[in-house]
Amino acid sequence: MELNLKNPIIFFDLETTGVNVAKDRIVEISLIKILPNGKEDQITKRINPEMPIPAEATEIHGITDADVADAILFKDFAKILAKYMEGCDIAGYNSNRFDVPLLAEEFLRVGVDFDMKKRKFIDVQVIFHKMEQRTLIAAYKFFCNKELENAHSAQADTLATYEVLKAQIEKYDEIENDIDFLSNFSMQSKNVDFAGYIAYNKDEQATINFGKHKGKLVEDVLKTDSGYYGWIMKSDFPLYTKKILTAIKLGTFNKEE
Repeated sequence: MELNLKNPIIFFDLETTGVNVAKDRIVEISLIKILPNGKEDQITKRINPEMPIPAEATEIHGITDADVADAILFKDFAKILAKYMEGCDIAGYNSNRFDVPLLAEEFLRVGVDFDMKKRKFIDVQVIFHKMEQRTLIAAYKFFCNKELENAHSAQADTLATYEVLKAQIEKYDEIENDIDFLSNFSMQSKNVDFAGYIAYNKDEQATINFGKHKGKLVEDVLKTDSGYYGWIMKSDFPLYTKKILTAIKLGTFNKEE
C-alpha cells in the first residue's frame, strides 16, 4: 500500500519541553518526506530550546539539557526547515492539536514566514480515535502487528505514524487513499488558528471557540467587549492566535486568505 499523493507529504513529530503551545519549545524534530513517486527522505534534528528541559519532559522523551547543549538553535534551523517543508502536505499523530500549532509558534517567534494556508493536514490520531479509540503504541500494534520500540523518540513515533496511516487505509474501506479526504476526515473542527481558539462556523465566519464568548462571531465580540482584545494579547495565547485576532480587528483577515 502506497499513499495516493498529488503533492509531497511530510510526516513529523516533535519532542518538546512541555505541552504549552505558547510557552514550550522544540528539543527534537523528525520528518519523513514522501514524494508522489514513492521516494522517501528523512531528517531528525536535536534542537537547543534555549531553556531548561523540565524533568517530567525528560522522563517522557529521554532528552536532557546536556543532550541539546551543543545542538542547533531553532532560529538557525528555521529557514532550512521551511525550505524542506515547502509545498508539502503535513501529517502527524495528534499533530493538529499540538505539533502543528507549536511548530507554527516557533516559526513566528524567529520571524520566518512559513505559510501553511494551502496545505492539507492529516491527523492520524483523529482517524484512529474515530475508528478504534487507542494510543499510538496500541495503534502500531493493532494496525501493523508490531511492538513500538523507542516510543516517545521523535524518529520512532514519526515512522510509526506513517506506517499506521498506510495500514488504516488498507484496513477500512470507507477511508479513501486521497489526501483531501484524509485531511477532512481527520479534522475535528475547522479552525482559523492552529490551536483552535478561533474556528469557522457553518457560514465560514470566524467565531470564538472557547470561554464565555464561545460560538460568538469574533467581530461582534471585539465590538461589544472592549477589554477582550487586550486580555488576549497580554495572556499566554499562541502568537498565531494573536496574529489572526489582530487581522480580524484591523479588517485585514479576509485579504490574507
